[in-house]
Amino acid sequence: MIRVTRKYQFSASHRLHAPGLSASENAELYGKCNNPHGHGHNYQIEVSARGPVDQRSGRALDPRALDRLVKEQVLDPFDQRNLNASSTIFEELVPTTENLAREIYRRLGVNWQSVFPSAWPVLEKVRIAETPRNIFEVS
Repeated sequence: MIRVTRKYQFSASHRLHAPGLSASENAELYGKCNNPHGHGHNYQIEVSARGPVDQRSGRALDPRALDRLVKEQVLDPFDQRNLNASSTIFEELVPTTENLAREIYRRLGVNWQSVFPSAWPVLEKVRIAETPRNIFEVS
């Protein structure tokens, strides 16, 4: 088995604010990330898939196909957007990077078979860096 990882980046803003908490509870929990005007990040994401090497092509996956899927499901909907306002999923969920990573993984997983219809490759994980110190991984 081979693991293939492709890197992507996008910029987006968000405000961490849980509607079920009071203003003071939100301020205590999220600190400066609770700024009413939001704040932005240059997110770095890695998408990893694994599978056997195809004897004909010598590759475990077609990177162009993965690029198209990531563009359609991640970059187009999230790049240069306010996550709180641009995605219905974040009307119900606080747009923490944990929840963003889970949503990206979900979007890729739901659409994976339309791009990679055979048993291989399989989506293995999504890794997202919000800052150099805050990195999240979903598998």
